[in-house]
Amino acid sequence: MELAIIAHDGKKAEMVNFLMQNIDKLKNNNVHIIATGTTGSFVEKAGLQVSKMLSGPRGGDAQIASRIAEGKTNMVFFFRDPLDKHPHEPDINMLLRLCDVWNVPLATNPATASLLIDHLK
Repeated sequence: MELAIIAHDGKKAEMVNFLMQNIDKLKNNNVHIIATGTTGSFVEKAGLQVSKMLSGPRGGDAQIASRIAEGKTNMVFFFRDPLDKHPHEPDINMLLRLCDVWNVPLATNPATASLLIDHLK
């Protein structure tokens, strides 16, 4: 099971906290985490294993979108900051669109991510 995690700058700490609170569920379900580069660095500093892509603005969102289209990524947690501007918005929209096209569960906030994690098998 491959989980992609992405978080805008204002949400990175929230993502790390969320993962740490749910570490047992992730480990018990053999979840492999991939992440955009900067988010992945935050997660590594917290002591979790993660495979890092490029940072989002440098193409990491597109790399994860490609993995979705290839059927490699099974779930995406993208904690977005709706109150800030993001120069790579087209990449973000492409990623969100591909989650819909390929029917990949997508959580954009901790409440939805909790529901998805609680239903891992």
